[in-house]
Amino acid sequence: MAEGNQTVTNCNGLKMPAADGKMRMTDVADTEQLFRLIQSIPSPKAEPFKLWLAQIASERLDEMQDPELTIDRALQEYLELGYSENWINQRLKSIEIRKELTDEWKKRGLKEGVQFATLTNIITKAWADKTTKEYKILKGLKKENLRDNMTNTELILNMLTPFDIKLVA
Repeated sequence: MAEGNQTVTNCNGLKMPAADGKMRMTDVADTEQLFRLIQSIPSPKAEPFKLWLAQIASERLDEMQDPELTIDRALQEYLELGYSENWINQRLKSIEIRKELTDEWKKRGLKEGVQFATLTNIITKAWADKTTKEYKILKGLKKENLRDNMTNTELILNMLTPFDIKLVA
């Protein structure tokens, strides 16, 4: 099979409403498949996007060699999104504490996925009286990271609660 046709074979079908109002099977693709498709387009109009993809890939390879670059990029992106330096510091601390907590869970034999989600729900319920899903709904979030949408106070509560739970576990 020719390289140009490979992406099409990886598409999935999904019923979606057509112009006539009927549900028809439509090819759909995930983000990675879309990027591969764009890379295969021989049009000059696709070239700026291809250059952007190459730049991002190069930056990520640089970050693999020097992980501090990843942290610098995250800081810059948080600043560009309008977060305060105080909030960013709290968020970075919450990432560190979350990592310590999940490392502890792994040491105790817990598996990422459902078990981590269950414990995260217990933590969120302890300080917010809501599950993680309920809290995301309260904040109107879909795919966004819940912790990136917490206030300083929420981040602190979320960081303190795991220690209470970890001590009694």
